[in-house]
Amino acid sequence: MNALPTLTYPAAIEQAIEQISERLRGDYALSHRTIALLLLQDDAEIWDEAQAQENAHTLEQIRHIKEQLEHAGETPLAWQIDQRRQQWSQQLAAQVMQVGRAPRTRTLADWVGALCMNPWTGLPILALVLYFGLYQFVGVFGAGTVVALIEEELFGAYINPAVEQWVRSIVPWTPIQELLVGEYGVWTLGVTYAIALILPIVTFFFLVFAILEDTGYLPRLAMLIDRLFKALGLNGRAVIPIVLGFGCDTMATVVTRVLETRRERVLTTFLLTLTIPCSAQLGVVLALLAAYPLGLAIWAGVIACVFFVSGWLAAQVLPGRPMPFYMEMPPMRLPSVSNILLKTLARLQWYFMEVLPLFIVASVLIWVGQLTGLFEGVLRALAPLTQLLGLPREASVAFLFGFFRRDYGAAGLYDLQEKGLLSGNDVLVVAVTLTLFVPCVAQFLVTLKERGWKTALAMFTIALTTAFGVGFALSRALSVWGIEL
Repeated sequence: MNALPTLTYPAAIEQAIEQISERLRGDYALSHRTIALLLLQDDAEIWDEAQAQENAHTLEQIRHIKEQLEHAGETPLAWQIDQRRQQWSQQLAAQVMQVGRAPRTRTLADWVGALCMNPWTGLPILALVLYFGLYQFVGVFGAGTVVALIEEELFGAYINPAVEQWVRSIVPWTPIQELLVGEYGVWTLGVTYAIALILPIVTFFFLVFAILEDTGYLPRLAMLIDRLFKALGLNGRAVIPIVLGFGCDTMATVVTRVLETRRERVLTTFLLTLTIPCSAQLGVVLALLAAYPLGLAIWAGVIACVFFVSGWLAAQVLPGRPMPFYMEMPPMRLPSVSNILLKTLARLQWYFMEVLPLFIVASVLIWVGQLTGLFEGVLRALAPLTQLLGLPREASVAFLFGFFRRDYGAAGLYDLQEKGLLSGNDVLVVAVTLTLFVPCVAQFLVTLKERGWKTALAMFTIALTTAFGVGFALSRALSVWGIEL
């Protein structure tokens, strides 16, 4: 029997491992070689351990060795190490296993999985998933039927009038009354929008996402669009944060950490910032445009064009090249009800813990802005831009709200349409502009943390100019072509 192969890495990595191992002086549970290898792979726990046991000079030397190795190679260190381990495992398996010649019978799940990855059948399947999953289930049923039942019948008719009467009867100070139950109050705007308008939409989106995740469809979707994403400087793995962005762009920005290179993380964050609407915004936009099928088609087409054009342009500007795509392919299966419910409940818990407080904070900030006059000042500054789009001045409120939360902006658009202040063309123009508008404050802060202030401000500026530029062009195009929704 041949000797088992030894796991070794390319010469440059082996040299870096040796240099780091020689500098380690701490008392570790693992060998110095293993510690060095984990440090090269940016293992957070091992870095914390090294920082606790090594002096600053040694840590600086280790970082310098790692940076030199990264700059010398064209692919990420973690990818090189994973590739070598995969090759070694295949060599090892070949020596100790004998593969039978009997052909494996393909099951129905295998056939369905193959159809999902074939472009000729996979794209129609994706269209069906988007239509029935996002449009009909999340948009029409969740954002339309369920939201109308909860917001108008429950909150609008019973809960909000009772809370407002109770607060005004026990709180004698008008400013405090406005903070709690005024037009933009903590209860009237923050709690009501978060629970009655946004929560149902988010819940239905999380249900759809959990079903797609549990069936094994998402990895196949990544394989399907890998070639398309190559034109954007990305690979199929980017589909994970992109799809998550339809739930929450803030969460999706954090998930970009799964991508191998900084270039891919920047590109994906840029596309999330500019073109991907969160579930609440998407649900409200779909509900509003459901009455205008042509408007919905134009909205989807414009956003898709901006997505691909801006992604292609960004890929030409940023240095580097798309990374090879590899992903474990789980079997297709029927979704488990318990798995779907657990995943949905876990994400709803995240929503209540992370997002709901932001609605409250945004309401307080708006209240402070009203008291100080800053709110009105910003609205006056936005008014010329909204009028440039041929929109009423009241539309400025939707854009201002959109910075505090994208859902706020969509909800403000919903209110304007309910009051009859927007025509069908106005709804389309505002929907497109608001979708491309600057990220909400939560996503902006996460981008600031993940990508740095220069990149975050650049994305903010590009989103602002693109939103109003595309909105203006769309408004003029509708007028020139005589399209009336």
